[in-house]
Parts: sequence; C-alpha cells; structure tokens
Amino acid sequence: MRGGLSEEADEPAIRRRLAELQLDHNDLDVAIQAIGQAPTPDMLVIGRLKRKKLALKDDIQRIKNRLTPDIIA
Repeated sequence: MRGGLSEEADEPAIRRRLAELQLDHNDLDVAIQAIGQAPTPDMLVIGRLKRKKLALKDDIQRIKNRLTPDIIA
C-alpha cells in the first residue's frame, strides 16, 4: 500500500472512477431488464451481462474499501 499523502491526493480520481463504475453497473442492470422483457430473451447475453455486472460490483466494493479508513478498535 502506498503512503498517506499520495493516496489522499488520488482520492478525487478514485471517487470519479467509483462513480463511473456505479454508472456502468446501473446501465447493465437496465440492459439486463430490457433484454429480459423481450418475447424471446437471449439468455446467453443476459448471463454474460450479469457476470460483467458482478465483476463491476466487486470492483466497486474494492474501491469503497480503499476509501474507507482502517479503524483499529
């Protein structure tokens, strides 16, 4: 892990990346719902989008954990 100063300087960039990932995650959710409502939904595409959405969720959580300071109890 890097030092505190450079990590603090990177925080705005990290927050921007987090916002981008959250937007992508929401866009995938809308796409999955739209494809699912088709008369004959393409389950292969839906599965692929769901896996991508899950990977984005993992990335989002990783960034949130990075932004949350470690608290020693």
